[in-house]
Amino acid sequence: MAIRNDGVRIALVAALVILAAACNGRDMRSSSAMPTDLSPEGVKAADNFLWLEDVDGERALAWVKEQNDKTAAVLEADPRYQAFKQEALDVLTAKDRIPAPGFRDGGIDNFWQDESHVRGLWRHTSRESYMSDAPTWETVLDIDALARDEGANWIWKGVDCLEPQESRCLVSLSDGGKDAVVVREYDVATGAFVDGGFNLPEGKHRVAWLDADTLLIATDFGGNSLTESGYPFVVKSLKRGQTLDQATEVYRGDARDGGYGVSPAVYRDGSGRVLSVIITRPLDTFRSETWELVEGKPVKLNLPERVSVQGMTSDRLVFTIEEPWGGREPGDLLAVKPSMLRKVAEDVGGDAVVFAPGDRQTVDEVRVFDDRIVAAIYDNVRGQVVVFRDAGDGVWRQDILPVPANSSVHLGALSRSSGELFYSYEGFLEPPTLALAEIQTSHADIVKQSPARFIAASDIVEQFEATSGDGTKIPYFVARPVDAPADGSTPTLLYGYGGFLVSKPAVYLPEMGKLWLERGGAYVIANIRGGGEFGPDWHQAALKENRQRAFDDFAAVAKDLVHRGITSPDHLAIYGRSNGGVLTSVTLTQHPELIGGAVIESPLVDMLRYQDLPPGASWIGEYGDPRIPEEASYIAAYSGYQNIRPDMNYPEVYITTNTHDDRVHPGHARKFAARLQAYGYPALYFEETNGGHSNDADPILNAQRWARHYVYLARRLGLKAE
Repeated sequence: MAIRNDGVRIALVAALVILAAACNGRDMRSSSAMPTDLSPEGVKAADNFLWLEDVDGERALAWVKEQNDKTAAVLEADPRYQAFKQEALDVLTAKDRIPAPGFRDGGIDNFWQDESHVRGLWRHTSRESYMSDAPTWETVLDIDALARDEGANWIWKGVDCLEPQESRCLVSLSDGGKDAVVVREYDVATGAFVDGGFNLPEGKHRVAWLDADTLLIATDFGGNSLTESGYPFVVKSLKRGQTLDQATEVYRGDARDGGYGVSPAVYRDGSGRVLSVIITRPLDTFRSETWELVEGKPVKLNLPERVSVQGMTSDRLVFTIEEPWGGREPGDLLAVKPSMLRKVAEDVGGDAVVFAPGDRQTVDEVRVFDDRIVAAIYDNVRGQVVVFRDAGDGVWRQDILPVPANSSVHLGALSRSSGELFYSYEGFLEPPTLALAEIQTSHADIVKQSPARFIAASDIVEQFEATSGDGTKIPYFVARPVDAPADGSTPTLLYGYGGFLVSKPAVYLPEMGKLWLERGGAYVIANIRGGGEFGPDWHQAALKENRQRAFDDFAAVAKDLVHRGITSPDHLAIYGRSNGGVLTSVTLTQHPELIGGAVIESPLVDMLRYQDLPPGASWIGEYGDPRIPEEASYIAAYSGYQNIRPDMNYPEVYITTNTHDDRVHPGHARKFAARLQAYGYPALYFEETNGGHSNDADPILNAQRWARHYVYLARRLGLKAE
């Protein structure tokens, strides 16, 4: 409860706040902490918590330790914490979970973590063994042993093996879970890193094998080679034995480029033959130029700026468009010969259209084979897997792979040489099933099925629609006990994201089901604008000056849940992370009357300074640029950090992040918690000192993370005790 119920304390806190504000050129006797000068200098001058942006600063880390101790004393001392932690750990390290497969060298690779292998094992088995109930695995690389031997905090970030032999591989390792990685060449045949092989220092690299002795790489080459977001804009060819400063430049963007950095991609057919080399130069978060290396020289392709290149068949570049182009509409899946794209494209022709989604459809994921294209298609946020084949008459025929109704689908690893694809499907209450498809025949067999991780016999899933402020219908899913009373008493967790064209279908969340649904709670996913559930238009409807639509959609879902009697404000909490942290912090400041709590994780919160907190400037295409006065004005209208008011009744919130998150700066979360606390509001804060944005460093730490989340939620919403 806010401090306004204690008059004496209010007066004292208000006096201190006014005094502190005056020292920072800001009068906080106004309705919020909003600076009167929205220029970057004015915003900075008005911020009395800038010192918390110093990630490893002594004062900042001392504050973090104090906050962690206070929060642990509340959440980890709760009698539910140990049970929640163990249940989450059991889920995350279950021996019978499906090993995620990847094709390599005629067999199957997998990366595996459990209690005995916290950092994980890269391992391999035969196809026949993988299909059995008890595969026999051979360790390729033990990350726990590697970290121990090298005295390093290595976290696995993936591997890229050169086709078709797939014996030389580029292993990416992160120090503590950051996005930045070192890249080292590994020889699977010898089971060792290659002496004198490719070895890239820590950076946010974009790397592709060109041949056995050549990499195409975009990275920090020193000097003027990074954008203001810290991403590369230069691509070079690196020969075996060369140092980075000896590499040969093949493409150069500009230091003013936005997005996530220039990126090379080498597309090969099933035999390993190079089909095309494509370089994507991002102009901002969503606009880009597409170039092809032709005889070693970059040639610009006449593609739209809002495009996503998906791959290449034996002769056609496959892509989806996010804006009208060539007589086609946003969301269309197209396939065009690169030679045609080197010309001015006014009309690509009907035979280029692989699939044109309807109003409530979207192309979510795509996999490309030599003569087939596979796509995950969603219709009203329900998925199916479609195989497209060119019949030679200008029409792409469709074959549907087996997927149960009302499922979420995911396309996994593919083998172009064998024409096979792993895909999976799941639902809120249905654990994942893994299938293997033969693309030529469109035949699929179930390979593995995950056991249920929670008891769901008494739960149901429903899909409803809420009406947003402008009349738009917003779908949302609810998973809840079938006998939950319609009196608003059900503890309910509402999740949302609403950004970056990311779709959020109903998926199986074992830790949520075990810790929340089994104890009588309800879980909701809101498919708000800004996401990709209904294609590019659904996303672009909430960009920049229209961002408030996403927040209004989320509030509309919260109100609709109450209207239907599913829950009530006292029993409703919200959860969001990363871009979802924008959503949850704004919901707190704009609609505290709708919620009884919030988990705000790894959030973007200070939207008037996000461009100065690396790598924030890469997202200007999504949110706008606060350095431009008119854009600062509409961002200021919602920015959670500056819109905290001293006279509101905010519920207790739980804010959490990671110290070494190099995707969303921890300063956002730190400052938001500090300002709430300065106003006297109850705000719990916890910062994990290991791991990055993905929370993939350690299943034990992840179990602790989920336990803190759900203990907080249980405390706030009155979830029934054991």
